[in-house]
Amino acid sequence: MIRKVVIAAAGQGTRMSQLTKDKSKHLIEVNGKPFLSYVLDNLLKADYDNFYLVVGYEGRLVEQFLKEYGYKAQVINQFEVLGPKEKIYGTACPLMCVKDIKEQFIYLCGDNFYSVEDLRGMNIDDDYNYVAGAESINSGSFGALVEEGEFLKEIKEKTQGSAGSLVNISLYKFTSEIFEKIYQIEKSPRGEYEITDAVSLLAKGKKVKIKRISDFWMDFGKPEDVEKFSKYLNENNSGK
Repeated sequence: MIRKVVIAAAGQGTRMSQLTKDKSKHLIEVNGKPFLSYVLDNLLKADYDNFYLVVGYEGRLVEQFLKEYGYKAQVINQFEVLGPKEKIYGTACPLMCVKDIKEQFIYLCGDNFYSVEDLRGMNIDDDYNYVAGAESINSGSFGALVEEGEFLKEIKEKTQGSAGSLVNISLYKFTSEIFEKIYQIEKSPRGEYEITDAVSLLAKGKKVKIKRISDFWMDFGKPEDVEKFSKYLNENNSGK
């Protein structure tokens, strides 16, 4: 059974505008609690309990949050390990910070909310890697998962145009094979190291399967998402 989870929470969240002036988007309060607390609560309910929290922007505030709310996690500062974001940045960077993990683990973005059911559904103890996908009518806003039977063929980023309605929701199950690939990728056109490029390399060897989620998922990235998530919590018993 997989117990380890790597949570990417290094970014500021500039799309949140003034809400992230002095803290990262993961700590924006919704219904009186930081967004990250809802993410961690659902992970605990899904029976994960070994957290690696990769922080960066105002990381000390995340550490204060963990102490205040009583969560246990190994905190790793991405900027201290790899250098400032001006030197190296991208969604693959949190993986570079935990490259010594030997066993299978879950990887997710701390600015995304996933249901307990879907988090539990990623606990698949086999030799494959998995990427979670969701059906979306707004697929052009996210990376598209290109299927080849039960396997992933590749991930097309949103800048490349939509390849279909099944989108990448930044939730993965990885084996240690992912660490070989993150050092084989090059900077993307936007100058960042993308986790999706590493996953696409794994996919070439038929190493990645797609897991469709069956419940609620939300990307918490824009100011209007605060009200949207609050409404969801009010209608669903605080997100259980």
